[in-house]
Amino acid sequence: MQKLLLLGDEAIAQAAIDAGISGVYAYPGTPSTEITEYIQKSKVAKERNIKSTWSANEKTALEGALGMSYAGKRALACMKHVGLNVAADPFMNMAITGVNGGLVILVADDPSMHSSQDEQDSRYYGKFALMPTFEPSNQQEAYDIIRFAFEYSEKYEIPVLVRVTTRLAHSRSGVQLAPIRDENENSMPKNLRQFILLPANARVQYNKLIEKQTSFEKEAEESSFNQFIEGEDKSMGIVACGIGYNYLLENFPNGCPYPILKISQYPTPRHMVEKLYNSVDKIIVIEDGYPFVEEQIRGVLDNGKEVLGRLDGTLPRTGELNPDHVARAFGIDFYEGAPVPEIVKPRPPAMCVGCSHIDSYNALNEVMEKYGDGRVFSDIGCYTLGALPPFNAINSCVDMGASITMAKGAADAGLVPAVAVIGDSTFTHSGMTSLLDAINDNSPITVLILDNSTAGMTGGQTSSAFGKIEQICLGLGVDPEHLHVIRPLKKFHAENVEIIAKEVEYNGLSVIIPTRECIQTLNRRMRQRFKDKENKSK
Repeated sequence: MQKLLLLGDEAIAQAAIDAGISGVYAYPGTPSTEITEYIQKSKVAKERNIKSTWSANEKTALEGALGMSYAGKRALACMKHVGLNVAADPFMNMAITGVNGGLVILVADDPSMHSSQDEQDSRYYGKFALMPTFEPSNQQEAYDIIRFAFEYSEKYEIPVLVRVTTRLAHSRSGVQLAPIRDENENSMPKNLRQFILLPANARVQYNKLIEKQTSFEKEAEESSFNQFIEGEDKSMGIVACGIGYNYLLENFPNGCPYPILKISQYPTPRHMVEKLYNSVDKIIVIEDGYPFVEEQIRGVLDNGKEVLGRLDGTLPRTGELNPDHVARAFGIDFYEGAPVPEIVKPRPPAMCVGCSHIDSYNALNEVMEKYGDGRVFSDIGCYTLGALPPFNAINSCVDMGASITMAKGAADAGLVPAVAVIGDSTFTHSGMTSLLDAINDNSPITVLILDNSTAGMTGGQTSSAFGKIEQICLGLGVDPEHLHVIRPLKKFHAENVEIIAKEVEYNGLSVIIPTRECIQTLNRRMRQRFKDKENKSK
């Protein structure tokens, strides 16, 4: 069997291919993006015609995956943690409908908010939905768990959540592959009414989900991914979840003297926890993210043995877990580099030289100067860098699509004029419904849809909005007289300022679409064209 050096994301993608998926449905979001990209570039995936286009958002991705499962095929849905918020509606309900073909939902959490708005821990969603959840501790286990999760999904006719965090997703390790499995044949659900969540059916399906919980708990107790490892020193017991187990091993290369409970499959194995709890003086819980297992062990009264972890400060309450945090918790010496010299100043992220957003913000700033600060609401994308110097152009970034509806709400409160800035991919992700609200009320706001023809922040994936934004806006009901497509270039600066100024003064809804291709995708396309031309000449 072949062994490859893979990122955690790549190991997950390879496992899904080898498990016989027929489709992957995703919206790009760090740290999950590379999973879908790997499948899109895979020779085997192309030969098998595995469906792998980017979805408009995480909700549509998850619903597409459920549809493929309905037809009997195996499907993978991928997203980052905040994307699961967007997909929460189908996520919660598909635990009740169940599945036909295996369905795995891969969610990549981002502790420390390297590229996110929050640190939320997706394990809570799994518990909330009463859905089996897995959390691999390394790249090999990520590969093995994904393959197993599809089998588990079909065994219990239940979607399965697999949760990873940034460091596992974006670090490499050797991964031993298993033989590739054939794709499923098409098949209809045995119960054609299970997906109809009218109350009479939903109650029946929900009771079935409750009945399955005992089996899920038994599976977790007997899982090879959960291990009780004996130790001679009973003064402390360790619960190590997911990648926390990997960090523990890094600090005890010659073996850990304490008993260890490694957890990578949930529901939390209660009997294994009790066994550890009853055999040691105190417990430390090592987990990346929220104190999910720690809270369960502490319970409500917290009047038993001492439980250490994130809640009491033994490990940091916020931020990404790392081996040094674990070393400090055990009083182990570790190398800590010298502080960064004061002469080295932090370098904040900046827009690329030649970025179209620069010209859009320069024009917008000139227009808004006379109105004062605090009137421009923005969204999530590269253009969010407009919050930083030298632009200082925007005043909000909350969630996908919020720019338009926040501007609308501010205008409803009397803050007129108000401006919304949103990107093309974010617009089709969650901005269209926001715009519809503003259209229906003819809100006195100006919406700038910055169209760089790509999902730029996540690496240049194809935007669902490509070539469609003007038609979408007209279809939603934007007045053609107040819909403008402009070119964000220095030579058109005066003209663009005039258009923006006129629409900001208009007492109603207006939409301006500054359109110019992302400089990075343009450079990439030009390099590829040159290579193709060079290869052709040979």
